[in-house]
Amino acid sequence: MPLAKLSERFYQKFGHELVDELLGVLNQMDATYHDDLRELNEVNFARFDAKLDQRMAELRTEFRTAMADQRAELIKWMFVFWIGNVATMAGLMFGFVHLLKP
Repeated sequence: MPLAKLSERFYQKFGHELVDELLGVLNQMDATYHDDLRELNEVNFARFDAKLDQRMAELRTEFRTAMADQRAELIKWMFVFWIGNVATMAGLMFGFVHLLKP
């Protein structure tokens, strides 16, 4: 996007040819800096994207490890519950059988 035109007084003082040349140089510098900034942003975004992908992979690994640990803990407590439940039911059945015997 070219720079705005300068005031007419500026044109009168330095002449249209010189001012147009100055604006051309300034516009070219602006375009160059704009392109350089775009390239720098693309490089920084690529670096950010790579770091983000790496961190997401690490988080996925940590999450899977945590879920596996949680699953193992859940299975352990399930066995404790069922063993306690079976022992209680066996005791109750044993008690009922002895109560019903003459």
